[in-house]
Amino acid sequence: MDVALAGNHSPCYYMFMLDYRFIVDNIDAVRKNIENRFMKADADAVAALFKKRTEFATALQNLQQKRNANADAMKGKMEAETRKTLVDEGKKLKDQIAAAEEELAKLEAELEAEARRIPNMAHPDAPVGKEDKDNLEVKRVGKPTNFDFEPRDHVQLGQDLDIIDFDSATRVSGTKFYYLKNEGVFLELGLTRYALDILAKKGFTPFITPDIARTEILEGIGFNPRGAESNVYTLEGEDACLVGTAEITLGGYYADTVIPKEKLPLRMAGLSHCFRREAGAAGQFSKGLYRVHQFTKLEMFVYCLPEESNHIHEELRSIEEEIFSGLDIPFRVVDTCTGDLGAPAYRKWDLEAWMPGRNGGEWGEVTSTSNCTDYQARRLNVRYRDDDGAGKSRNKFVHMLNGTAVALSRAIIAILENFQQADGSVKLPAALVPYCGFETIRPKSAP
Repeated sequence: MDVALAGNHSPCYYMFMLDYRFIVDNIDAVRKNIENRFMKADADAVAALFKKRTEFATALQNLQQKRNANADAMKGKMEAETRKTLVDEGKKLKDQIAAAEEELAKLEAELEAEARRIPNMAHPDAPVGKEDKDNLEVKRVGKPTNFDFEPRDHVQLGQDLDIIDFDSATRVSGTKFYYLKNEGVFLELGLTRYALDILAKKGFTPFITPDIARTEILEGIGFNPRGAESNVYTLEGEDACLVGTAEITLGGYYADTVIPKEKLPLRMAGLSHCFRREAGAAGQFSKGLYRVHQFTKLEMFVYCLPEESNHIHEELRSIEEEIFSGLDIPFRVVDTCTGDLGAPAYRKWDLEAWMPGRNGGEWGEVTSTSNCTDYQARRLNVRYRDDDGAGKSRNKFVHMLNGTAVALSRAIIAILENFQQADGSVKLPAALVPYCGFETIRPKSAP
């Protein structure tokens, strides 16, 4: 396991997963960061275990040196009694080393388990708070849609247009599933190609990713596949899970790899199904497409040099804004509060679209983009080789970023609700017409 320090960093910037020395040297800042994120983690336990691990490692090293000295001493000629003494000492050292190695392995496992609970340091400008209301609005594009009639929500529209079937999906698969049908199918496919074309022009390599990932990859990315509150579907009898986002499979693509520096940044776009248990999400917005167990999403993912990540984070945000501006959907951008960042994120922007059918009209999250610095890279061991300018080089951890290009189900909500007409039809955004092949979806039953 690589636990080498990556240099001295200000405690108000970021920490690296498994950089135990950073935790020890900046214990107050790490404690405060855990508090601000409202997470359960014990920085003091990590510091204590690190100290104990270091002491055991030193003691083991001393025993190994004694063993080597003992072995060297036995190479020469000596009296039988002296050789017997050295042999006995060698056996004793062997047993002591075996016991020390076993204890050290236990300490390292306990240390790693505690360290994995500690979140990335948050950006110093991230608003401190626990709930959506604590997010800070930084930008608004367009105005909330006004109607001269009583607007319907997407559930009613989907039923009247005969493009979404929740009832049949509930009978077949259970709650929080749905069928898309008729024009709804072409709407999702058109949205996908619309967003893919934008990403292709910006240098993203397109992928269709697996729907299953090994548990170790999920844990490396920062997802918790276990526990009552986990949103992950685990596969019984398999050390694997259904993915909740292509961030998992794209992030695992280069696990245990040293990427040539000249190839960075690597921009990837992954289309995948996403599966989420939505544990604890019952109640508000449980009806309809907003929170479902399965949906399709196009995800952006970038591997880059540390000095590039802040700039690329803004680039991902601008792409999300371009996609929804092109659809003429009103939206706002919020700086996500510390309690809603998730453990890996250093900073996260959420894009919230106006949804007229949501409680009479509200903003609802449709995309997000996170700079995870090298928190995930350390866990997955993704590095690049860097030349220090003096003819020497060493491996350093890359920075990893992710961003939603389009979550199809939530984009469909925004389109149906913002572009509905008084006669119950829905006109498509002009940008989608060439992709879908029609301009309007008309009711199949009386509104």
